[in-house]
Amino acid sequence: MALSRTAGGHLAMLTFSALVAGSFSFGSLIANRIDPVALTVVRFAIAGVVIGAAAALGPGLHARQFRAPWRFFILGGIFGAYFVLMFEGLKTALPVSAAAIFTLTPVMAAGFGWLLLRQVTTARMALALGIGGGGALWVIFRGDPAALAAFDLGRGEAVYFIGCLAHAAYPALVRKLNRGEPALVFTFGMMMAALIMLTLYGLPAILATDWAHLPPLVWAVTLYLALFTSALTFVLLQYAALRLPSAKVMAYTYLTPSWVIGWELALGHGAPPGLALVGVALTVVALLMLLKNEG
Repeated sequence: MALSRTAGGHLAMLTFSALVAGSFSFGSLIANRIDPVALTVVRFAIAGVVIGAAAALGPGLHARQFRAPWRFFILGGIFGAYFVLMFEGLKTALPVSAAAIFTLTPVMAAGFGWLLLRQVTTARMALALGIGGGGALWVIFRGDPAALAAFDLGRGEAVYFIGCLAHAAYPALVRKLNRGEPALVFTFGMMMAALIMLTLYGLPAILATDWAHLPPLVWAVTLYLALFTSALTFVLLQYAALRLPSAKVMAYTYLTPSWVIGWELALGHGAPPGLALVGVALTVVALLMLLKNEG
């Protein structure tokens, strides 16, 4: 039986959260081996080929679908900035800490949803967002109230937080700027706009990178990032943003720390301290509250 629009949006974001979590664990392995802008340009180029081919074979690519190209450059600039700042942050931030920062995006997404779309956050949703945000802060500051009071935030975490602000604005902007284009086509336009801007901005870093001598691990992770956490997650996010309120779309980011812990265990990196798990549990509670609130 075909999924309803709402159920399809939820399934898309469940998959999204699992794939995105892998980018934290894998990305931290190569963050110091390649310039973040150069890495993002390559992943967008690879993902663009995949998305473009899928769009051409599916709904088709027509010039009329790319009217008002400024829309794609706004969205492409936002998502390009997010990925560059993410990998700049992962140079020093631990994967679980970065994932916890990512879970602050639902609160910010709710704000952008109200600002751009006048989407109202109910009292129940606000409570859930507060619980999830508290859990995220618990992990980020290592369960240490003194560190929170002193706002002892590492450089990597601070850089990535700025990127998350950009990410949080994306769902509401997609809903506002989409003019009926299919998800694949709209994603392709956004990705090409991002690729153009990043290439112009990062040309010195791209030329300075010794592409022929990059370790195999860098290429393997880059392929994962391009195919799964660029091409596929862009489509999933676009698909869900047209079916769910902005806050609920981003609510699934609350699963990211849990998925990251799983990835870290699979990679043999061990589990985070027990105190951090308290914060992770709070983020899961927040997700369940948001999913129950279907009104």
